[in-house]
Amino acid sequence: MTLIQRIGYYLGGFSIGLVILAFFLNGKKTSCSYGPDARVLKNINTKTINYSENISQLFNNKIIDASDIKYILKKGDINFSKSNPRLEPCAVYVVEGKYNDEKKEATLIVENCDSIATILNLKLHK
Repeated sequence: MTLIQRIGYYLGGFSIGLVILAFFLNGKKTSCSYGPDARVLKNINTKTINYSENISQLFNNKIIDASDIKYILKKGDINFSKSNPRLEPCAVYVVEGKYNDEKKEATLIVENCDSIATILNLKLHK
């Protein structure tokens, strides 16, 4: 068997495998959250989110919206150097992100417990 035939067989099997994977994974809600940021943000977003009194006041004053906070929790970055992930019983994370069409920046302090996540504080940047 020549090298060209081996490459042909390999590419044929590889392409059949890709088609089979595309068939089985089509329409499934699969995600590839392998990085530490993505795993923690996915964990926070799967829980019930509560807001502290400070955040509720910001909602009432219409400074920020709950959808903006959800966007930051979905697309933001976790600053692990400022976070305390090993704190018992609930870890505390600092989430930095942009909102309002990527024009404004904010920093959230999130307490991540077993069944709920609480937004403790919010700092808006100009």
